[in-house]
Amino acid sequence: SHLRFSMPYRALFTRVLRPDTANRLVDALAVLLVRLHNVGFYWGDVSLSNTLFRRDAGAFAAYLVDAETGELHEEGLTDGQRAYDLDLARTNIAGEIMDLAAGGRLEHGVDAVAIADGIVSSYRSLWAELTAQESFDVSETWRITERVERLNALGFDIDEMSMSTTADGTVVEIQPKVVDAGHHQRRLIRLTGLDVEENQARRLLNDLDEFRARSTKQWSDEEMYAHEWLTRVFEPVVRAIPYELRAKLEPAEVFHQVLEHRWYLSQAQGRSVPLAEVLTSYINEVLRHRRDEATIMGPPTETMSLPVITGANPVSDDDEVDWRDLV
Repeated sequence: SHLRFSMPYRALFTRVLRPDTANRLVDALAVLLVRLHNVGFYWGDVSLSNTLFRRDAGAFAAYLVDAETGELHEEGLTDGQRAYDLDLARTNIAGEIMDLAAGGRLEHGVDAVAIADGIVSSYRSLWAELTAQESFDVSETWRITERVERLNALGFDIDEMSMSTTADGTVVEIQPKVVDAGHHQRRLIRLTGLDVEENQARRLLNDLDEFRARSTKQWSDEEMYAHEWLTRVFEPVVRAIPYELRAKLEPAEVFHQVLEHRWYLSQAQGRSVPLAEVLTSYINEVLRHRRDEATIMGPPTETMSLPVITGANPVSDDDEVDWRDLV
């Protein structure tokens, strides 16, 4: 079927191919190749000609067109298979850009080989970001957030996260994957009953996955970890917001901003700041200075309320927050 608004690479420039356009095309192809290799797909004929491109906020998104030579390996690809695909990509791209130069369709002074070499460096940096294991001191767990955000920015999401403690520190293993639109909303509703926006759901799930990775419990169902996270982390944070400030933002956005504030404080102080301490700072330094978003489009009586939690006990404003849970 036809991919709407997609174009072959020759249609993405009017007369001559400029170097910045060429580099963006190669970067997009590198992302595509990393995604394919990540799921065990060997392309076998990587080239600009076998790819369609769509414009994506100043960059390009690349899509595989010709998969006749492709092979899916359930056990994953070897380093040799990945290297062969990457070398083939470099050779084909160099040839395609040289063809453009021969036809007078390449801006003067552009180095075809240098552009083709770009896919190698882009691919290797992306692959390293996806597969690298990181170790750090137990006081620096906030670095997990940085790693996850870097992966999110590259267009990857977290499938699994595990943590183990060694003599050298804590080792984090992250398994990235590519997901379809609305995946995070559906997963969060299934696990917690919270119905929020997609990016909010992604952030909440990242925190839930970190919570699960740190947990000492050995439950087989992730729903049990989700209920524990909901009652020990999410709900206490929302309940801790003073009543007069609950019109500022909806609960999921407040929680997201608290996580952002925790990362900011932890990075600045070089330690994992306890959530109770983060909350006090966030409420006094950030939330109090925001305008009331609930009153912008609605009646002034609207205030922040806890969302309906499927399968959870109702929580009243009189419930006392157990600050020991907020660590």
